[in-house]
Amino acid sequence: MRIQQTLILAAAMAMTACTMPQASAQNEVALRTITVTGQGEAVAAPDMAVLSIGVRTDGRTAAEALQGNSAAMTETIAKLKDLGVENRDIQTSALSINPRYDYERNRSNPPLIGYTASNSLTVKLRDLSHAGEVIDQAVSSGANSLGGISFTFADPKPLQDDARKDAVARARAKAKLLTEAAGVRLGSVLTINDGYAATPSPQPRMMRMEAASDSAVPLQAGESVISASVTIIYEIN
Repeated sequence: MRIQQTLILAAAMAMTACTMPQASAQNEVALRTITVTGQGEAVAAPDMAVLSIGVRTDGRTAAEALQGNSAAMTETIAKLKDLGVENRDIQTSALSINPRYDYERNRSNPPLIGYTASNSLTVKLRDLSHAGEVIDQAVSSGANSLGGISFTFADPKPLQDDARKDAVARARAKAKLLTEAAGVRLGSVLTINDGYAATPSPQPRMMRMEAASDSAVPLQAGESVISASVTIIYEIN
């Protein structure tokens, strides 16, 4: 009886040893996937302008240059506030005092002829309909340089979300096209990687402003593009 039980147990163990590699191989079938990247966009008219307004003042001494510069900048800031620009939208971005030399008189050892003080503001204009007037009035009050202007969005998040949705739709369309061309079926989403959602980069325009014009400075905001990128991995059935 014991001999018979021993033979049955040995046979069962042998059968298990033979079937385990086959079952393991069936469970380890490689998962087939396709990886695609989608680029999406959202286009809209900007609702905010960002300006760099500055004052440059010359003087015989550093103190004289700084004093004149401070007076002109104080008038400029006061004018901006009178035109409705809030304190939170006015920020000092640069302040410097540099010596001036007369290189025409002596190039190798130019004599010191005075100093130049520079002060710049970064100003956000949330009402584009009056942006030209603000620039014009700022120059009238004392500003004499415009370092640059760019157009952007006060709240870019809704447009960023639209751009991401467009990126996902484009990625899925690409994946569907590729799998149909390959004769396979597109499966479920395995992973989604949000690449970026970029707002418009500033396009500054440099210019020197000596005096105010007779009318408001003409500005055209046009349209700006917010872009997004996603990478999606799909299962192939």
